Amino acid sequence: MTDRTTTIDDLPIRDELRGKSPYGAPQLDVPVRLNTNENPYPLPEPLVARIAERVAEAARELNRYPDRDAVELRTALAAYLTRTTDFPVRLENVWAANGSNEVIQQLLQTFGGPGRSAMGYAPTYQMHDLISRGTGTRWLPGPRRDDFTIDLDEARRSIETERPDVLFLCSPNNPTGTALDPETVLALHDAAQAVKPTMVIVDEAYGEFSHHRSLVPLIEGRPHLVVTRTMSKAFGAAGLRLGYLAADPAVVDAVQLVRLPYHLSSVNQATALAALEFTDTLLGYVEQLKGERDRVVAELRSLGLAVTESDANFVQFGVFADAQAAWQALLDRGVLVRNLGVAGRLRVSTGTPEENDAFLDALRSVLKEPEGAVS
Repeated sequence: MTDRTTTIDDLPIRDELRGKSPYGAPQLDVPVRLNTNENPYPLPEPLVARIAERVAEAARELNRYPDRDAVELRTALAAYLTRTTDFPVRLENVWAANGSNEVIQQLLQTFGGPGRSAMGYAPTYQMHDLISRGTGTRWLPGPRRDDFTIDLDEARRSIETERPDVLFLCSPNNPTGTALDPETVLALHDAAQAVKPTMVIVDEAYGEFSHHRSLVPLIEGRPHLVVTRTMSKAFGAAGLRLGYLAADPAVVDAVQLVRLPYHLSSVNQATALAALEFTDTLLGYVEQLKGERDRVVAELRSLGLAVTESDANFVQFGVFADAQAAWQALLDRGVLVRNLGVAGRLRVSTGTPEENDAFLDALRSVLKEPEGAVS
């Protein structure tokens, strides 16, 4: 029988992991789940059928290891980026892994690690901090303005003071939804390089939802600049776990020094290739979600709430006197959103029109109660 008197604190874990909690959003069975920025539309049946065909083909050779370098998949991803960013991307510029989180982990294993540091501008995607700690990289939170944009002068000063080895720029930023313009990214990239050779990682997981053009073209002539992306959001394939990066070929060569052998299964590669065949259909859903996001923003503002400008498939809103109480009140009404600890604010994913209506109706009800007090 397993002895459950032992706790994690009794184990010889690394000091930087002590007292920390695993990353993850609540997984609750409620009518409306709008807390994890998933694409709410199921994959179309023709794509489901094509996935089955592709996987069946792959299954016939599951006794063999998959293509270690995922050449067919990377070629297809390069073609997708070339088409959607108007910038020529080649196989040699692309690397893929199990979700953009594994891509980020491989980058930090390669360019971070013990004795090195990574900086990001908080609040931002929590996994940047978590994966940094997991790879022994010291995490340095940089400043944002009250409106959650980056103050360029303050950011430059933080780079000069802290001298990070890796700089994370999230655009659109999670959880705020704010995007970065190319001029800001280039200014921070140049400021970092002026201090020392620094890898600048632009996390563009929600790039397809942005009003702005992709930042992928900025990699041209900049071997220290990397753009990471995912198929979880725009492609409605969160369950697939497929992320990728675009960068100078030297970066692709470098991350292969730390990748696990045959890290992308044949089934994952086959499924991703099938999804890429349906790019037009899936990006059509993205356009619908962008329209719904903008509708939700307008409705939230009409209710007197403060809404952070969003270029993503989610919206940050508030300001509540007690955000956790407001979160619980929405949950009591069957709507699950996210409380990420940003003072007075909650984040809601963009759902179907019906889900968004349910959220707005629940929120109107909450705002009439004491727990919905807006400060």
